Amino acid sequence: MLEILPGWLAAGTGLIFGLVVGSFLNVVIHRLPRMLEQEWRRECAELSGQETPPAETLSLVTPGSRCPHCGTPIKPWHNVPVLGYLWLRGRCAACSAPIGLRYPLVELATGLLTAAVAWRFGLSWEGLAAALLTWSLVALTVIDIDHQLLPDRITIPLVWTGLLFSVWGLFTTPGDAIVGAVSGYLSLWLVFQGFRLATGKEGMGFGDFKLLAVFGAWFGWQLLPQIVLVSSVVGAVTGVAMMAAGRQGRGQPIPFGPFLAVAGWIALMWGAEINRTYLDLTGLG
Repeated sequence: MLEILPGWLAAGTGLIFGLVVGSFLNVVIHRLPRMLEQEWRRECAELSGQETPPAETLSLVTPGSRCPHCGTPIKPWHNVPVLGYLWLRGRCAACSAPIGLRYPLVELATGLLTAAVAWRFGLSWEGLAAALLTWSLVALTVIDIDHQLLPDRITIPLVWTGLLFSVWGLFTTPGDAIVGAVSGYLSLWLVFQGFRLATGKEGMGFGDFKLLAVFGAWFGWQLLPQIVLVSSVVGAVTGVAMMAAGRQGRGQPIPFGPFLAVAGWIALMWGAEINRTYLDLTGLG
């Protein structure tokens, strides 16, 4: 493809495209959990023989974006990533209600991460695949923070996509991808079962198993120890810091998905180099 472009040009292209995708990810983050909740309510009503509760038809496309306070449709030029927020000074043009700072932050984060991916891989098939994974991780991270949920509608397709990409050897081989997907899921599942037997509590959700399976399918089994180690360390440090700051109570659950996502993205960008450096330093390489 266009991997011959200079790094700065690839990164700039990635930044612009990532900002646009970030705007769509805000829709996914806001609506997908609500769509799933509607679906679960319908299924529960059908199983119990009750009437399906009335609900607004909701999808990632309809209805159009609108202010959650006054319901006024958002004009296209107000939806320009980051710039629209700055232009409106963080308030709805119709009712002046504040617009959450999260929206431009998600857009900006997606743009910067996509720029980094484009710089690292260029405008290549690897770069496109890495951008797809990056966008999915952004959505999963924020959804898990909000709802402690890693939707199957994102994680399961990612597992299959990673296995498919391995056929062309984008990041790993098919054999390593299959072993990685299985071992990624089973490793956290075994930790979950052991923790439940020891304490009678559930230490993590099934979505975490599937997310680690995603990384196994994309990168192969070789990077899984690194991902588990980095996510555990980052999670522990974050948890202690939040408790010290009084923002997290003891026994209050912290979603593990965001830490897995951070570790997985680091592995995407520099995982092989990190493993190689470790093996060289320990004399195992």
